[in-house]
This record gives sequence, structure tokens and C-alpha cells, in this order.
Amino acid sequence: MKTAVTGATGQLGRLVIEGLRAKMPAADIVALVRTLSKAADLGVDAREADYSRPETLSQSLAGVDTLLLISSSEVGQRVVQHRNVIDAAKKAGVTRVVYTSLLHADRSPLGLAPEHVETEALLKASGLSVTLLRNGWYTENYTGSVGPAVTNGAFIGSAGDGKIASAARADYADAAVAVLTTEGHEGKTYELAGDTAYTLTELAAEISRQTGKDIPYKDLPPADFAAALKGAGVPAPWPEALATIDTEASKGALFDDGRALSKLIGRPTTSLAASVAAALQPAV
Repeated sequence: MKTAVTGATGQLGRLVIEGLRAKMPAADIVALVRTLSKAADLGVDAREADYSRPETLSQSLAGVDTLLLISSSEVGQRVVQHRNVIDAAKKAGVTRVVYTSLLHADRSPLGLAPEHVETEALLKASGLSVTLLRNGWYTENYTGSVGPAVTNGAFIGSAGDGKIASAARADYADAAVAVLTTEGHEGKTYELAGDTAYTLTELAAEISRQTGKDIPYKDLPPADFAAALKGAGVPAPWPEALATIDTEASKGALFDDGRALSKLIGRPTTSLAASVAAALQPAV
């Protein structure tokens, strides 16, 4: 039977496909994608599967036993889209679903949480075997701003002294691969986060250390941070959303010290220094 991955041409999906190819025959892997032309380089069976077009889903899941449902990127549409996938999976005879949820989704103050909670409830009611990967924040969500910080001489945000236990996208991909390719994960919920938490002040200090420049962290009121993101061309609704997430991070919303991620992948999570170095490669 086959293992399928939704959103397979996305940043996380591509890493999962790559990891699966190292663990199982390519013929047993199905990449579910919205645009087939973008999947030509994946090296596996690619099938059209649009979260918002149910007619594409049941057929694309034919012969699939295990499904990794990578959460939709369309905030506000996720519950409907995920329901479409879950319904199609049941009709197609899929027996097991692994879902990428949100760290501590059931008690998270983040505005992203309710759609994940609703999706988890749909999965619980589906009768399918379910594993929840409650992914924490991606380090890349912050290191994506390393280049502008170097250019502008400061790293800005609204997270105060909040501790952020993020991990690299590759760490979360490895966790998904581990769950998809090994036994004993049915019915489990994993709270996944980085081994070592940091503040944005510490992130700025690491940028300074690696560049040899003074790059301080400048903590802004949320409205000012959102305005700066808008000015930098960040599209709506993300300026306000990211400012709000930073505010919640200042209160601990992105923190976890359980180390479930490193236990699951069998290695330490990617260090902040390594993530900053990766972000600086094209910028220095």
C-alpha cells in the first residue's frame, strides 16, 4: 500500500517526500499537489489534489493506505478544506492519517489554533487511525528576516523577552517521516518543538556574532511592528497576524521544553546558530 503526502510541492512537503524516498521505494509514495507541473522534479507518483475541489481528492487517494495531511496554508478556509480531504480519505479506503497541527493546539492562545482544534475533532470522529503532529513554530519564520535585519541594522519584533522553542522545517519533516515509516504511533499526539528556546534578543546577538556587525533587537509595539511589516511588503493579513503572534510569544505561546521532537527524530533539533548561518548564506 502507498503513502501519500498532501501539499507535496510546499516547503515542508518537499522535505517529507525527500525523506520518504530515503526510507521506502519511490513507487510507494504519492505526492498530492494542486499543480502537477510543479511536481515534475519530485521523482514519485504525482496526482492532482486540490483541498477546495473534492472531485479531485477521492480519485487521487486510490490505493493509499497512509496519508500525511499537511495543513492548508489558507487560513480561514482550513476546516472546510481539511474536511474535504478527510471525507475523501474515508471514501478511498485510507486507514491512517497523520496531521500537522499546532503546538498545544487545545490550549494555545494563537489565532491559528481554532482551525487546528476543529480539524483534530473531525479526525477523531472519522473512525480513521490518527496521529497528531502538533508542530511548533518554524525557525525559518524568524530567520527569514535575518537579511533585512542585517541591511537595516536591527532585528525588529514584538515578542519582548518571550522564550521561543522553534525548530527548523527539516526537523518537523523528519518527525513526519519517522511517524510515517515506523510503528507504534497510532492514536498518539506529539507536542513538537526545538530543544533550546531563545529570545529575539538572543537571536539578534547570534546574527551579530556571525556577521561581526552590531544588530540589536528592537522591540516594538504590535501596531508599529505590523506597520513595519506592511511597509516591507508583507501581504495582508500577515502583518497584523505576525504582530499578534509575537505578542503571544512574549507570554510563552511558542515555548515548550518537552523535547518530544528530538526524541522522535533521534537527534538534537537544529541549533539556532545553524539556522542563522543558513539564512546568512545568500545575504552575506
